[in-house]
Amino acid sequence: MTAISTNYKQRIKSLQSLIALVLLCAVLSIMTDTFFTADNGLNVLRQTAVNICIATGMTLVVLTGGIDLSVGSVLALCGAVAAGLLKNGIALPSADTYIGFTILGVILAALVIGGVLGWLNGFFITKFKVPPFVATLAMLTVARGLTMLYTEGQPLSNLGPGFAFIGAGSFLGIPVPVWIALLVVLVAVVITRQTRLGRYIYAIGGNETAARFSGINISKVKMIVYALAGMMAAVGGIIVTSRLNSAQPNAGASYELDAIAAVVIGGTSLSGGRGTVWGTVMGAIIIGVLNNGLVLLNVSPFWQQVVKGGVILLAVIIDKLDKKD
Repeated sequence: MTAISTNYKQRIKSLQSLIALVLLCAVLSIMTDTFFTADNGLNVLRQTAVNICIATGMTLVVLTGGIDLSVGSVLALCGAVAAGLLKNGIALPSADTYIGFTILGVILAALVIGGVLGWLNGFFITKFKVPPFVATLAMLTVARGLTMLYTEGQPLSNLGPGFAFIGAGSFLGIPVPVWIALLVVLVAVVITRQTRLGRYIYAIGGNETAARFSGINISKVKMIVYALAGMMAAVGGIIVTSRLNSAQPNAGASYELDAIAAVVIGGTSLSGGRGTVWGTVMGAIIIGVLNNGLVLLNVSPFWQQVVKGGVILLAVIIDKLDKKD
């Protein structure tokens, strides 16, 4: 009887994000007749796609017991570099010519930059024992400063219809950003469920000391994880820049907070070792639906922040209560 009740309780816990999403949608459908429509649903998914990409990378980091506060600034820098390369290419020294970049070229360049910045986070955390909060906070400032220097504080606009399709186009009736976010999620799911790296990630988050004694290269795994988080932030930067058809120097501000919120609401423990990518997806959608519903209800933006903060606090409290059980 005890085993049955325990299994039932665990099943409820695994579905709590989905249950919360269904209840939230039901309440908003009653409160406003414009919420439960196909157009609004696609709009929510399009707006949520960027957070899903960033939060997926954040999940990998949090599963190791870390945190990454730099993803918003990395997003901005990668988007700005992509826009700059697409518009101007790279001028050759002592020549009147330049190296031009295709759309695929700027995407690859952004991914490389995001990966390098993320790897640097992992390097400083593992080699110099800098706390993840401090190391990524420093990268947040550095990346934002580099973005301002690169753009000279001005937007880089008019990037062309081909590039704009990435953020504003649709394929088979579904926004392209949603397809991109789905691809990012599937890659992360394969990593966490089907690879040795995924097993190492959970092992490190569960008990880093035991993982080290079992022969896992902690430094290598963490640097890979932070590099992946940087690359997923770069994907978000491509989407945001494409959707706006412009790279804004202040893009991505506070995006790291939404990403962390999605991870926590999705059931991933901030102490590491427990959580899933699909849970984070549910968390990101909950935040997107909540933001959309509050806008439709004409709730003040200031109260929206209060509500979102309350939801995050509630999710953390539930996580702590689950640990006691």
